[in-house]
Amino acid sequence: MIIQLFPVWAVLLSALAMIQPSFFIDFKGYILPLLMIIMLAMGLTLSASDFKRVGKNGKAVAVGVLLQFLVMPITALLIATMFGFDSELTVGMLLVGSVAGGTSSNVMCYLAKGDTALSISMTAISTLLGVVLTPLLVSLMIGTSVDVPVQSMLISLVKIVLVPVALGVLINTFAHQLVRKAEFVLPYVSMFAIVFIIAIVVALSSEKIAAVGALVAVAVILHNGIGLTLGYWVTYALGFDKKVCRTIAFEVGLQNSGLASALAVKFFTPAAALPGSIFSVWHNISGSLIASYWSKKPVKTDAQA
Repeated sequence: MIIQLFPVWAVLLSALAMIQPSFFIDFKGYILPLLMIIMLAMGLTLSASDFKRVGKNGKAVAVGVLLQFLVMPITALLIATMFGFDSELTVGMLLVGSVAGGTSSNVMCYLAKGDTALSISMTAISTLLGVVLTPLLVSLMIGTSVDVPVQSMLISLVKIVLVPVALGVLINTFAHQLVRKAEFVLPYVSMFAIVFIIAIVVALSSEKIAAVGALVAVAVILHNGIGLTLGYWVTYALGFDKKVCRTIAFEVGLQNSGLASALAVKFFTPAAALPGSIFSVWHNISGSLIASYWSKKPVKTDAQA
């Protein structure tokens, strides 16, 4: 129940951050450590077998990852241009669009009766690829008008994402029974960390939120909706079964927006983290609603059909 109310906690703490930003501003230096904790928790839920599954579902994984790193960045740039966003918000939208899929996609996929094993494999692969692709995509799309520190971002992503995830996988591999005992705590740790990151970002950019928050929210909702829609229907048009279509829809539409916010604060401005913060709240709401709807509509397997 506590986990399901994630959007509520995020909204409540964000509201507090807007009213009393001084409560959270001093915690700015904790954003990256908190994100590393989230990525470690993700790594603890993965094993070598999750990466081996990629070979068995190679076509689906390839299509999903391709859509992930094409649909979301391009859509982000088009929406930012259409809404006339300044360079700060445009960078923020691009960061959201260029990061890997979020771990919440695995939960939503499970609830929606999708292919959870495929979802976990895709999240793992996109997370690893995102270490390189995220800074390159942002630089490619806006590097002519904004200084994008590609090399510094790449090094940071290795530290923030690759190392904690790899460490988590190793711990899970060699101390699996111990991890199993503590597994129930991991979702709560991740939820607390991301909610606190959102609150810090909101506190740091409270003035910007007051000015353009509603407009950015509309842009984020549109971005998320296009990702979910194209993730499903493009996959369906390519002939995949509905179970895979549901899975890829979540993988494309739900982003690691906490990472996008952290990168924005570290390499750009707190205002650039605004799209990521709003996305973190919204994609859990939209994902939950869709997962609830699909959970009532079981997918027939080829054998049943």
